[in-house]
Amino acid sequence: MNPFSSGTRLRDMIRSIRASKTAAEERAVVRKECAAIRAAINENDQDYRHRNLAKLMFIHMLGYPTHFGQMEQEVLMLVTNSLKQDLNHTNQYIVGLALCALGNICSAEMARDLAPEVERLLQFRDPNIRKKAALCSTRIIKKVPDLAENFINPAAALLKEKHHGVLITGVQLCTDLCKLSPEALEYFRKKCTEGLVKTLKDVVNSPYAPEYDISGITDPFLHIRLLKLLRVLGQGDADASDSMNDILAQVATKTESNKIAGNAILYECVQTIMSIEDNGGLRVLAINILGRFLSNRDNNIRYVALNMLMKAITVDSQAVQRHRATILECVKDSDASIRKRALDLVYLLVNESNVKPLTKELIDYLEVSDQDFRGDLTAKICSIVAKFSPEKIWYIDQMLKVLSEAGNFVKDEVWHALIVVISNASDLHGYTVRALYRAFQPSAEQESLVRVAVWCIGEYGDMLVNNVGMLDMEDPITVTESDAVDIVEISMKRHTSDLTTKSMALIALLKLSSRFTSCSERIRDIIIQQKGNLVLELQQRSIEFNSIIAKHQNIRSALVERMPVLDEATFIGRRSDSMSGTASTLTGAALNLPNGVAKPSGAPLVDLLDLSSDDAAAPSPHGGDFLQDLLGVDLSPASQQSGVHQAPKSGTDVLLDLLSIGTPSVQSSSSTPITQDILSSSQNNKSPVAPLDELSSLSLSARGASNAGASPMMDLLDGFTSSPPTTEIKDNGVVYPSIVAFESSSLRVVFNFSKPPGNSQTTLIQATFTNLSPNAYTDFVFQAAVPKFLQLHLDPASSNSLPASGNGSIRQNMRVTNSQHGKKSLVMRMRIAYKVNGKDSLEEGQVNNFPRDL
Repeated sequence: MNPFSSGTRLRDMIRSIRASKTAAEERAVVRKECAAIRAAINENDQDYRHRNLAKLMFIHMLGYPTHFGQMEQEVLMLVTNSLKQDLNHTNQYIVGLALCALGNICSAEMARDLAPEVERLLQFRDPNIRKKAALCSTRIIKKVPDLAENFINPAAALLKEKHHGVLITGVQLCTDLCKLSPEALEYFRKKCTEGLVKTLKDVVNSPYAPEYDISGITDPFLHIRLLKLLRVLGQGDADASDSMNDILAQVATKTESNKIAGNAILYECVQTIMSIEDNGGLRVLAINILGRFLSNRDNNIRYVALNMLMKAITVDSQAVQRHRATILECVKDSDASIRKRALDLVYLLVNESNVKPLTKELIDYLEVSDQDFRGDLTAKICSIVAKFSPEKIWYIDQMLKVLSEAGNFVKDEVWHALIVVISNASDLHGYTVRALYRAFQPSAEQESLVRVAVWCIGEYGDMLVNNVGMLDMEDPITVTESDAVDIVEISMKRHTSDLTTKSMALIALLKLSSRFTSCSERIRDIIIQQKGNLVLELQQRSIEFNSIIAKHQNIRSALVERMPVLDEATFIGRRSDSMSGTASTLTGAALNLPNGVAKPSGAPLVDLLDLSSDDAAAPSPHGGDFLQDLLGVDLSPASQQSGVHQAPKSGTDVLLDLLSIGTPSVQSSSSTPITQDILSSSQNNKSPVAPLDELSSLSLSARGASNAGASPMMDLLDGFTSSPPTTEIKDNGVVYPSIVAFESSSLRVVFNFSKPPGNSQTTLIQATFTNLSPNAYTDFVFQAAVPKFLQLHLDPASSNSLPASGNGSIRQNMRVTNSQHGKKSLVMRMRIAYKVNGKDSLEEGQVNNFPRDL
């Protein structure tokens, strides 16, 4: 290689970069040169290493990563000796350069070797050296926390400095020491809190100083550093908090908020007030500052304020409620990020006393909101209505408004739950079906509204025609039997209607054929029209229903009776969770339905049916999903396999004989056998008819320390089986890497895997639960649900109490058998219930990241 080639290439590289017209051209030059340097490093080219180092330094100055060219340990040892000489040099500029270098490249070994020199320089005569020594000390204690105690006294001395540069670095050093060392935190609390308060007071009240003035505020950087240190010292200590209350109030009231520097100080002041020990007056003042931020024209300031208010609401919700009107205005903001954050905050503001006005405001805005925001807004409104509705009629009214305005954005779980609530409100059946009839014409394109309307007309069409169950606030309407059938026919023949809607319409027509005698022939003609439908599901229904109308008059009235009251508690979790994501935390003793029915902690795991597996169906506590029974189609959000519905009369067996469909009996929780009438098949166009043995269900398991051995395993098609034998995680199987199955701000769940020898279908899982919050958990219960192709056995947990802050863990073993091993991966939906300070909390999530070969 030409000895001048490397230098020439460096010059060429610099020229190429300077001549680059775009950032892309510059990146291309740097990438090419980095590749050449990496090749030289791999070849151990000693002759031109110093020139490659020069190139790396230049590339680093440009801001590109150069970690691939790290020095070897021997070179670092030479650097340590060189830096030690420079730190003891008589020229203060060389000392300063050495401190800068050490602060940037210091390793743990270098920190241990050079810490005494840096500690000595904290007392150097020149303030610039003291400042750099403080910054270097911060690097050293982060690399080697054991050295923190050596810097406590020198750092405390820096807090008495008059030079602002030294004082800022000294405050930063003390802040880092407090975070790393409990001894340092206690020392600074007792010795330095009053001095820091006095320093902050002097800065706040200092006269104009051109050297430090920014927008009329004296050294806002020092303001912010002092506030951050006071926040650390006051957190968890009442005495320290009391000593800084006055100065915090002074900062909050005297700082101007019309400049960026002032807003930065106010923001840090608010954070400090919310972090130290309780002072009601100060917190109200801090929340009022955030309320002023919401009126600022700067979107960044408003977004920051919304974030802080979401934290403040857990401390003083009443003070935040005063700014409700301003927060609602932010929901209508043109900036998407502010809209979404404000909507999250409004959701937290809702309670039983303000749910009606807040819901009205949100629904009014729903009518004019942007299409891209309607999904989030609709989900939040539905969740609020489901969680806080004071009465069923209000719940039904609000849900109908949402369905009319944004029915296409409503999740399946929401209108499923609405149908369940309607089923339970016997005194509102007539009112509801009339309200849906009125809403149908102007909102016929809203799919969810159409489905609910078709279902209600099929069940309560006679009440619609005869104005049964009129309420005082209602006006009677004139609806003929033909008008009611028109609604169903329109729903089925709309080009936008999907398979679910058309299937529901056919079922509604079958029911109306028995109740509307004047339209019986017309209904039969509509049903017959579907005999040639290209969708096998609709074709099959048409043939079967026509056979029932034509040949089985004696059992038709029994088959099409109104559905029995659906189990409302079954759908409460599904309704609450449909808007809150796959992993959420709900706090409270119980979740309340609109009629006040509460769901206890031991309720069945039907909430966990939202598995994304194609084998997952939605069971009810009696072994079948009553909504599937009702509609004759599978409406589970994650699986559309086959529809299973319950026949209310024993005459159903005749229909089973007629259709030559065999059904296994399922035993309910009350030991009453339920005959399942299969009137529908798969909604999947690729496989229209699903045989009975392919019907999906879930295996539900829940086992905690308190009820170990008492909970039977439930298979929705096979009934109840005895409790599984105890599973033990053994070390003699194949070991797989552990995964974090679930993690929130308060809980982490880690799964460790192994397999027993000679059994590839079975996986042994050890779940480890760690508490990430500062509060201990009691009554800890883990529950899980898996698709039908999996069998899940849970062992008792090691404990039902989980210590705080990761100081202990709970372990629970489980065994999963995969009948589709090699074809389908494991999937699991989990629910974790526990109590925090006597209040019930709930964590839910879905595990999709199992290793593939399990």
